[in-house]
Amino acid sequence: MKKFHHLLSGVLLCGMLALVGCGQNATDGGQLAPSTDDETQSDVTPAGVLSSFSATDLEGNEVDQGMLADYDLTMVNVWATFCGPCISEMPDLGQLAQEYQDKGVQIVGLVSDVLNADGTINEEQVQTARDIVAETGAAYTHLLPSNDLFGVLGQISYVPTTFFVDSTGAQVGSAVISAQSKDKWVETIDAMLAEVQS
Repeated sequence: MKKFHHLLSGVLLCGMLALVGCGQNATDGGQLAPSTDDETQSDVTPAGVLSSFSATDLEGNEVDQGMLADYDLTMVNVWATFCGPCISEMPDLGQLAQEYQDKGVQIVGLVSDVLNADGTINEEQVQTARDIVAETGAAYTHLLPSNDLFGVLGQISYVPTTFFVDSTGAQVGSAVISAQSKDKWVETIDAMLAEVQS
């Protein structure tokens, strides 16, 4: 039953994102709540928003929270293939991923609109996402929705939405609910990096 609930949540989420559209003019967001799985969440130490997850990337590789461990800061950019502002900022994000790779920062994309109505991955949409990544030079890891990520995606009303996590998956600062210029992203990343390194 819990698996069906996650599947239904994922399908509803994709539908919501498709109806809501892009949020280029939205303001900064707040904290995303960590996923609350009653069987695994500790009452003593709250889990971070990405402290425990598994997913597949655009190339079919299995990834999990271990991908965060070697970085002080991970920027997670939630985007959709239909979202113009998402796509327009991806060339800058690709450049920033290269510029910050030796500074303890990685950028990760999360493609929000690649599920069929039954919750399975839509391979045609995945190929569209791959084409967008290739065209924009956003050559960093892009995750596909998984059961473990539905809790995060369920809290996102607009794309692009970007949030930051530390090496343990705990959120740093507030989510940014808009596309930004490269210069503005540099300011944001530097501020978040200073917060985790202080």
